[in-house]
Amino acid sequence: MDLKKSPKEQGEAGSLRLVAEPRDPRRLPVIEKQFVSFMFLRINPEYRKLNAETKRILKSEFQSVYREFGDDFLLFSYSLVGFDSKADLMLWRVGTSLDLIQDMTAKLYRTNLGNYLETADNYLSVTKKRMFVAESGEDRFHVNAGEKKYLFLYPCTKSKEWYAMKPEERDALVEEKFMVGKRFPNIKIHLTHAFGFSEQEYILTFETDEPRDFIALSEELRESDASQFNIRGMPVYTCRQRPLMECLDALG
Repeated sequence: MDLKKSPKEQGEAGSLRLVAEPRDPRRLPVIEKQFVSFMFLRINPEYRKLNAETKRILKSEFQSVYREFGDDFLLFSYSLVGFDSKADLMLWRVGTSLDLIQDMTAKLYRTNLGNYLETADNYLSVTKKRMFVAESGEDRFHVNAGEKKYLFLYPCTKSKEWYAMKPEERDALVEEKFMVGKRFPNIKIHLTHAFGFSEQEYILTFETDEPRDFIALSEELRESDASQFNIRGMPVYTCRQRPLMECLDALG
């Protein structure tokens, strides 16, 4: 991931710019913000007692409903089986409608397989202008997701001391973390904003094909000065991207 930064905009004090502005933004169409949903699901152990044919029917119905929304969202499915005790399945959805996120969730829960699923965690966020992106033709308004095998999710909230600092001091600390991430070009970082949706403030996700590199990045970020302002105790999920049916097969 080759990140770059550019000077701050005039009139926007304390705003760190990580990518260059278009030279003539008036010629570009208005880009709609995206809503980003991470839904973590846990299977009821009673499901594993069902016979193979019943489970096949239930999984097929669930997959059919999931596919109905393929034109409305970027959809990615991840298995957490063997990685985490809190959840077994994660659905990553990126779209422009909160109503459709709710409609899709309700329809999935109304399936017969949905009777055996419980929500372990549910994170909702939105894209904003300033976010980390690569130089691969992406813009700063959209999540270009699902390119790597593994995804690590970190909900982040800053302490009161962070917001008591001057904007330029916060920018310097963010830039320090940005430079750490730049040393790991095979890790793709997404930052979306969760203000108002929950007690979280940001949702950070890291995509990579090599989990060892994420561990190394995490260790370096932990030593950065900005890390002391993070509120501890937030969960980190380790997810493996797979086709939905493979994720459902892994449930047992």
